[in-house]
Amino acid sequence: MSSAAIPLDQVRRALVIKLRHHGDVLLAAPVFSTLKGAAPGCEIDALVYGDTVPMLEGHPAIARILTIDRGWKKQGLRRQAAAEAGLLAQLRQGRYDLVVHLSVHTRGAWLVRLLRPRWSVAPRRPDAGRFWHGSFSHHYAAQSHSYRHTVDTNLDALRVLGIPVDPDQAKVALVPGAAAEARVDALLVQHGIASQGFIHLHPASRWGFKCWPAERVARLCEGLAPRGLPLVLTCAPDARERELVAAVRAAARVPTIDLSGALSLKELAALTARARLFVGVDSAPMHIAAAMGTPVVAIFGPSGDKEWGPWGTASRIVASTTHECRPCGQAGCDNSKVSECLTTLPVEQVLAACEELLGS
Repeated sequence: MSSAAIPLDQVRRALVIKLRHHGDVLLAAPVFSTLKGAAPGCEIDALVYGDTVPMLEGHPAIARILTIDRGWKKQGLRRQAAAEAGLLAQLRQGRYDLVVHLSVHTRGAWLVRLLRPRWSVAPRRPDAGRFWHGSFSHHYAAQSHSYRHTVDTNLDALRVLGIPVDPDQAKVALVPGAAAEARVDALLVQHGIASQGFIHLHPASRWGFKCWPAERVARLCEGLAPRGLPLVLTCAPDARERELVAAVRAAARVPTIDLSGALSLKELAALTARARLFVGVDSAPMHIAAAMGTPVVAIFGPSGDKEWGPWGTASRIVASTTHECRPCGQAGCDNSKVSECLTTLPVEQVLAACEELLGS
């Protein structure tokens, strides 16, 4: 393992690997822009799971996005092997000088050994042996409960290569695209909503233990209603998320506009970019809102707000002040899927955060 700076003028092609969920992939965006800024002549490709492509698609620093389909494992050994071979052939065509691996996924070590770049970097893994550590030329400290933001931790991969990093200039960028912009503009006209004239609430997450109870979201809607701003509710097409939004609407004694399950990720970005305020839990849509520059009220339960809070926009974190056990990082109290730090979080605390941002 080396700690020496690499000669950027010799890095013509680079691959950045981020095999994680949507929010994680979006928070890796500053790695691409920072690397491109330091080596403008370098072509940078990304390798991500296919469903997370919208998080990086259109990013000006990325030349190509290569993908892994999570469903390959379900297609049988022959089809999976063919898909893996096709991906490897594509990657070998890249003739990468540098590979930046931004997770502890073992696939990264295998790919570096097969692609044989001159330089490679990955997180240091105390639990790993020679195979992992011997695969990469450089290592950086893996993310821990260090109370540093994930964006900044990702940038450590570049710091250890000798690439200068300015966290204040490291922006999380997401490009909705013309089609998404046009559809959202049409939806706003359809519902009689003005740009910057509504509040966007996204109360759901794929992880139920991160969600605030529907009844409390409903009371928040009632508290926001006197502002006179339309309240737009969204969620993913997932049935459980739609049930949560339906419960909010049923309990709220004020009108709301329901776009649950109706938007793609790019359209969600275009919508939230036009909102006066975004309110949501620790989830990819919260990171999308922050990337679009929309003021964010982020409701946190067991996950760490220092590591995963909104990045690069006006924001307020709302979390329990009476549960010293948070952030515990568990899937609910004792992994019960129910988080008391959220089920008891007062509506008044969230409403006050909203009022602060709306009044600024």
